[in-house]
Amino acid sequence: MIKMIKFLSSIVILFPLNALAMPVPLPSITPSAPSSTAKSYILMDFNSGKVIADKKSTAKVEPASLTKIMTGYVVINELKMGNIKLDDMVTISKKAWKTPGSKMFIEIGKKVSVKDLIKGMVIQSGNDASVALAEHIAGSEEVFAELMNSYALRLEMLDTNYVNSTGLPNQNHYTTAADLAKLTRSLIEKFPEKYKWYSQKKFTFNGITQYNRNKLLWQDKSVDGLKTGHTESAGYCLVASAKRNKMRLISIVLGTNSVKERVQESQKILNFGFRFFETHKLYEAQQRLDDARVWEGQKDTVGLSLTEDLYITIPRGQYKKIKIETHIQSNITAKITKGQNLGTLQVFLNNTSLAERPLTALDDIEEGSFIKKIIDQIKQIFHSLLTMLGF
Repeated sequence: MIKMIKFLSSIVILFPLNALAMPVPLPSITPSAPSSTAKSYILMDFNSGKVIADKKSTAKVEPASLTKIMTGYVVINELKMGNIKLDDMVTISKKAWKTPGSKMFIEIGKKVSVKDLIKGMVIQSGNDASVALAEHIAGSEEVFAELMNSYALRLEMLDTNYVNSTGLPNQNHYTTAADLAKLTRSLIEKFPEKYKWYSQKKFTFNGITQYNRNKLLWQDKSVDGLKTGHTESAGYCLVASAKRNKMRLISIVLGTNSVKERVQESQKILNFGFRFFETHKLYEAQQRLDDARVWEGQKDTVGLSLTEDLYITIPRGQYKKIKIETHIQSNITAKITKGQNLGTLQVFLNNTSLAERPLTALDDIEEGSFIKKIIDQIKQIFHSLLTMLGF
């Protein structure tokens, strides 16, 4: 017996009780957004549209050559609609040739392809190329600016107004960091193949090689676009997008004091977003998420889904705390049309709503026969009585 007690004592010595305790994980910490020397900035997740950080993102500012993001958007959409082609040859006007500022060095009266003009605008930031494209599409730069403003309204860029295709200073030519984020997100989403132009590091035209002014393309391999801008009044600006793993972020930095500073500020906020946040795809569009009871129809249930993919962006380490609720309309009666709103899906994190989306019918449900309607009406009466009685 004494030997047994000594043996048990040795076990306790070898394996003290505190060694059996599981380590307690430290809580996730999300610091506040970084300060910035930029006049304004915004950091947005591409997939969810979540604004992760910002500073005066709705303040109206001069966009400088960031204007060419909208110029490119209009041009690419014209290509998509078949109104112009990449191999169209554009005769260079005197106005395009004389446009001041950055140039791709096109010559008056010469013919240049749309493809080369796009690269001259996107990679070399050529003001001359921008005007030539504007004139080719709309006849004049003034009419093209009207097109730009029409697209801005469609994208709900409500604090933006364009008067030219280049970004040369004008008191009526302005935008915001928030509006530029909307535009950039739409450009990448709608034109993923053409977006690849914005990652090209150099372009040679007429024997002259110019390098993309977006130095982040060399500094950060995850960056694949987008555009720089600079005037004396606007300061140094940079719109960038980067993708790490499956997460893509968009950064807009406006009004810094130098080329070096706009790169540093952009890199800083991109790193902050990737380090402290994560994006998850919760559901795909048209994925069957729930079923709704249908009365007086040819079928008794209809599947429910979302019309678009649902992404959420949250602080790192918080995914297990996500809560999802669905609310389905009561007493749904046929006829049901595919796509009809029949409820809502809500996503919460720590009792804060992250997203709310409509739940829509996956199929058409036609009205049932006269007998089916009578039977369902009787069932509804009993159903209501049981509900009132608490069953």
